[in-house]
Amino acid sequence: MVIAAAPRLSTPAPASAPAAHRDTGIDLVRALCVLGVVLLHAIMVGVTITDGAPVFANASDGTGWIAPLSWLLQVMPLFFVIGGFSGLLAYRRLRTRGGSARVFVAGRLHRLLRPALLTVAAVGVALAVLTVLGVAPELIAIAGFRYGQPLWFLGVFLLCQALLPAFVALHERAPLRTIGILATCAVAVDVLRATSGIDAVGFLNLAFVWLTMQQLGFFLADGRVDALHRRLRVAIGGGALGLLVGLFLLGVYSPDLIANINPPTGALLLVGLVHTMLFSLHRERIGRLSRRAPVAAFTAFVTRRTMTIYLWHMPVLLGMAGTTAAVALLSGLSLPPVDSAEWWAVRPLWLLTAVALTALVAVRVDRFENRPSPEATTSRRRLALGTLSGLGGVVLLLVLGTTVSTAAIAVLLLVAALRLAGRSPLRPLPA
Repeated sequence: MVIAAAPRLSTPAPASAPAAHRDTGIDLVRALCVLGVVLLHAIMVGVTITDGAPVFANASDGTGWIAPLSWLLQVMPLFFVIGGFSGLLAYRRLRTRGGSARVFVAGRLHRLLRPALLTVAAVGVALAVLTVLGVAPELIAIAGFRYGQPLWFLGVFLLCQALLPAFVALHERAPLRTIGILATCAVAVDVLRATSGIDAVGFLNLAFVWLTMQQLGFFLADGRVDALHRRLRVAIGGGALGLLVGLFLLGVYSPDLIANINPPTGALLLVGLVHTMLFSLHRERIGRLSRRAPVAAFTAFVTRRTMTIYLWHMPVLLGMAGTTAAVALLSGLSLPPVDSAEWWAVRPLWLLTAVALTALVAVRVDRFENRPSPEATTSRRRLALGTLSGLGGVVLLLVLGTTVSTAAIAVLLLVAALRLAGRSPLRPLPA
């Protein structure tokens, strides 16, 4: 990683960064990342009627516009950088108050899995209702598959946050060595995948790529990135961008950044580095913008409901797609072919509706995300089992797809995870 040129890295940076107030610039960028994800997924929804039956497809398949659009809306590397930034500062604040890694992980587990529990249960019930109503099984299977696709983020982010205290300790002892090893492992996975021809090997980068991005967020939180001379930050960002373009031209990675996410590739490391340098270079401007009243209102709205918005935007999009198809079938109206001029003409209205409905749903259910976490379990074993149970519920939906039965099992695993992470009611409180 070029960031190795950072000065004064032989000793850990002071933990003065954790301020009593939130970093509104970081919050704004995170809110924009969430909005970008919703817009990207919304524009990829394709609904048509063929031979009197609805057809749901990925509207970006085989198109030329998804690659350039992905350069604007592929924000996941930056999201994990921000996750590392915020997680490090939150963990350090907790430690100054006498908290422990166990309390941090338990709190993160509750914050992430509570809204997921409601969403998975609601989707399972919806699929059961569709089955009872006689909807074609293949359409129900498509809906379950589409819903489950974005859940990779929940699982990986939960894993990264659960490991955050351990990687903070490594960062404080050997920052460059830690991020260097993670990045090297990510590149090695790409090489092994390319030479072996086994694509499944690439899924190891669900850990290495995103842990590297989280680790980069630690450097940003420490102030080490901002401490670099402006010209050096420009050189690092420009060099990463140039290398990224070169690797695209050589055919090492696809120029479609969305294609580089499943499984993740080393290209995302470069994307995250470019985004981090851009944020650092324009941090003061972003901070001033974030304090303007309309922008601050938008940021506060999303920040309070980040995971709720992410988890519910896909059910909203699936509901919009199903409603559109039903109305077309019942009324006899024709739907424009995907990627046609007529289709693009109604995209602004489609995107605006998707954002508005997602926001409306998030307002109704956000209390599940913002309810105070219960007291953390005193048992590391219970917490580890709870984390594994939560991860197991998410992985189940990713691997087997979302059906009524898998949703029910996932709900049980998520409930178990939340109960294990909290203090056992059978264990008396210490005197």
